[in-house]
Amino acid sequence: MMTSATTDLIRVIADPLRLQIVTLLAHETLCTTHLVEETGARQTNLSNHLRVLREAGVVETEPCGRFTYYKLKPEVIEALAASFGELAATARTTTETNRKRAC
Repeated sequence: MMTSATTDLIRVIADPLRLQIVTLLAHETLCTTHLVEETGARQTNLSNHLRVLREAGVVETEPCGRFTYYKLKPEVIEALAASFGELAATARTTTETNRKRAC
């Protein structure tokens, strides 16, 4: 069963721009300037989305001089993937059990 934390995380990542940010950060640590260039989003909009991702625990910051770099927390994505894996395993078991009952 999905927890409310998992449901909240899905909502956070479901936003197209936030999903794009997460995808970019999966490949490398980036600052806001680079994320603006990569996404085409306005800096203020991007900063708001980064705040949501940070508050949800999906990304963390790394100060470097006058820049702040963002990096993805892979363990959060792994936990979300594990939840979906468990859901798929439950569905597979349920389907097999129901098939046996039907025959």
